[in-house]
Amino acid sequence: MSNRPALSVFAGALLVCAMALFVASQTATGFTNRLAAQVRALPEQGSDPAVDVRFVNARGWPTRHPMLTPRRDLSELERVRIAQAIADIPGMGGVHWTDGTMLAGSDTNIELLRCENDLLTVMAGRTIRFEESSADFIPGSEEVLDELAAAMRPCVGAIVAISGHTDTSGSPQVNLALSQDRAQMVRRELVDRGIPAQNLRATGYGSSRPVRGLDPADPANRRIEFRVVATEKTRPTPIDTPAAR
Repeated sequence: MSNRPALSVFAGALLVCAMALFVASQTATGFTNRLAAQVRALPEQGSDPAVDVRFVNARGWPTRHPMLTPRRDLSELERVRIAQAIADIPGMGGVHWTDGTMLAGSDTNIELLRCENDLLTVMAGRTIRFEESSADFIPGSEEVLDELAAAMRPCVGAIVAISGHTDTSGSPQVNLALSQDRAQMVRRELVDRGIPAQNLRATGYGSSRPVRGLDPADPANRRIEFRVVATEKTRPTPIDTPAAR
């Protein structure tokens, strides 16, 4: 009989602990659900997500330290870009890949990520404008091109993808050709400003990739975008290579 009060106290303590764990789990789940929603809102995680992101640890508990699993082949720079974008979300913990560490690339990739950020900064709130249904620049675009070239010069070895996009006005075939012509025109102008031609890739996508959240017919879809997609190792020229002695 004397053991019954002790057993009751012990059972009550277990119940309190269980309730506390349940409440904590529900609170953590709500928090990680909010983090997951912000991850889904990232451009890289649009209609075709680049990675699967899990906010559950090995024991099945919710965690703010997500695990990333690629859904397709990703370059090292793409891995860095995605991991950094997720890590920058307020409240996010350390980000890890299921097949590696958070920043799977080298210090060079970090530098190239900074290079891309510099290009995005130049284009923030601005656009390269063209004449209607033409690849001819509207006066004033030269200033933006000058700034883009200045941002690219320190990016030694960076391969920059220049992509042209249109809205849905006009036929898909005409839009595709027009977007390609505009991307090529931008490439030509950057080469004229001293950027190595072999480091620039120009591709037109027509109206197939509208800005997320915009009506495909919105004229704001007419744009040129820049992304650093890879890097090339520099090769020594004859003047860099010591002569035989």
